[in-house]
Amino acid sequence: MRSGKRAAKLTAVHPAESRPAVDLDDLNNRLGYFVRRVQVWVFQDFIRRLSGVDLSPAQFSVLVVIGANAGLSQSALAATLGIERARLVRLLHGLEQRALTQRLDDADDGRRHALHLTRDGRKLLTRAKALAAEHEAALKEKLGPERYRMMFEAARGF
Repeated sequence: MRSGKRAAKLTAVHPAESRPAVDLDDLNNRLGYFVRRVQVWVFQDFIRRLSGVDLSPAQFSVLVVIGANAGLSQSALAATLGIERARLVRLLHGLEQRALTQRLDDADDGRRHALHLTRDGRKLLTRAKALAAEHEAALKEKLGPERYRMMFEAARGF
């Protein structure tokens, strides 16, 4: 049984042409199944591309939003990205350890931290955005421009 689960997991991340012929039965009628398959490919490719700058997708998202909203509060960042506050604190701590972000006391509210990128954080974000653009181009190529546009518009509505 264990090897069956392992085999199913492995085939879920390989291109269609290398998968064994297996009847998916009712899964063929489940959007969630195919969305998950796309999500696995997207994350694997994105993680691989960002590995050169040692960023996870979550860290990339945090840097992007802070970069676009200097002085944003931790709670606003957590709400915007849908990240639990405790997890965000750990993410920010790791980014601060790498001198990519800093939490400064907010001038208007001493209980609040204002988030900023450091100079190194801005430089790394520029490189990471270029890698993310390569990833997005690969995704568009894999899906085709029209399917990419349709999926993008549908997903953006959530």
